[in-house]
Amino acid sequence: MKNLQYPLEFKFKITTLSSDFTITDQSGQIQAYARQKLFKFKESVQVYESDAKRDVLYNINANQWIDFNASYSITEPRTGTELGKVARKGMRSFWRATYEIFDNNGQKLFTITEENPWVKMWDSFVGELPIIGMFTGYFLNPAYIIKDTNDQIVFRLKKTPSLLGRRFELDRLIDIPDEQETLCALSLMMMILLERGRG
Repeated sequence: MKNLQYPLEFKFKITTLSSDFTITDQSGQIQAYARQKLFKFKESVQVYESDAKRDVLYNINANQWIDFNASYSITEPRTGTELGKVARKGMRSFWRATYEIFDNNGQKLFTITEENPWVKMWDSFVGELPIIGMFTGYFLNPAYIIKDTNDQIVFRLKKTPSLLGRRFELDRLIDIPDEQETLCALSLMMMILLERGRG
């Protein structure tokens, strides 16, 4: 996942039981295909080179039993190299989804936060209403930002209007090293799956 052309689109498939989604670049070329394994006691995600699902580029695995403080290791299976970790901030995430991204030495590099937690709250409330709740994907769309340790916004991820809420768009706002860019993109993939699972 290098030389990515932004914006990237994350699009969930609706024809599979598992949480699968493709990542395409500005030209529509598939850059990766993510699949969350079903019926696992620990969260496990495989990121493939394409939707043919032949070559696994990265694995994302929970380091402990699923709870509000689980962290997720991101590794390259071909070399066994760990790129880093993404960890959900437990109590803080009850109101505003918050995750921290660490390098392979445990050094914190970035923080993912939900831009406006009221959107999630209204989505949960309106989503329970008959008929109207079916259309929340068109007008209640959460956004997430990644900031570096200097509080600069590096990426912005936004759910785009759709009936089933299955499309997200990722924009890069400033340049960062390739390995950090890959780590951020993979961390966002894991974050989307976790937040989507929580509604």
